[in-house]
Amino acid sequence: MASDVIVVGAGVTGLTSAIVLAERGREVEVWTRSPSAETTSALAGGLWWPYCIEPREAAGQWALRSLAVLTGLAARPAETGVRMVDGVHAGVVPAELGAWAARVPGLRDAGAGEVPRGWDRGVRARLPLLDMPAHLDYLQRRLAAAGGTVTVRRVSSLERVAHTARAVVNCTGLGARDLVPDPSVHPVHGQLVIVEDPGVEEWFTVASEDRADTVYVLPQPYGVVLGGTARAHVWDRTPSPCTAQAIISRCSRVFPGLGRARVLGHRVGLRPARPRVRLEAERLPGGGLLVHNYGHGGAGVTVSWGCALEAADLAEG
Repeated sequence: MASDVIVVGAGVTGLTSAIVLAERGREVEVWTRSPSAETTSALAGGLWWPYCIEPREAAGQWALRSLAVLTGLAARPAETGVRMVDGVHAGVVPAELGAWAARVPGLRDAGAGEVPRGWDRGVRARLPLLDMPAHLDYLQRRLAAAGGTVTVRRVSSLERVAHTARAVVNCTGLGARDLVPDPSVHPVHGQLVIVEDPGVEEWFTVASEDRADTVYVLPQPYGVVLGGTARAHVWDRTPSPCTAQAIISRCSRVFPGLGRARVLGHRVGLRPARPRVRLEAERLPGGGLLVHNYGHGGAGVTVSWGCALEAADLAEG
């Protein structure tokens, strides 16, 4: 066998899984249909937050393990693309978030005057905010430094891949729908607008799991990311001008200057959702070890390192 492990998929889930294994001394290859810069991960807003992900208790643990890693990476923002940024998530109080919230340093009830008009409550925290194109570049460099490789190569059968390595880690996201196959995997459509920064220094989000429209404002080095949508089972990747205008309108109620900011671009990403994250190992008919690590929806960045550590343990077992 040419490698110890082949990771299929080069989004944030695949790259972090490959890095953990390579830094443990394993010989790792990443096979990917598309370069990392063309994956859904490259389109992500990049804020750490356990959003719409099950199983909730396990996701909280994965998120906290990732938080520890990302907080460390934020000490070198120019290198890693990770910064620690203050902000507010409106519409909830800490007790409604889950057990993970009590373990996030500094997360607290937002005080009077800290929640924009239109919301009567919220939480305030200093969280990792990732410039995803820069962060994916960092992950690729880190993987290469550990001896791992990335090859653009279409995979038609996970079982065939398993003939060439001791273990295969399936990080194909939405591709798992056909490749596994797993019909429970489905897209959650997310449209974003990028505008020039009129001076936004903090992030702001509000999202409900039962609503198709969200509000988030994420200041990035390349502009401010405005969102968004969360429309399940929508496959269309074409940005809608009407949706874009509605996004700008919602966000400008929080930061009025955004309504006058020059639009730099539009993005549509399809989050790879599933009723529950699939993070488990199975033996294939030919005896190969296959580890599944997919179905993270809009929380892929948030749980990336936690899931990668668990996937690596499964691959080594």
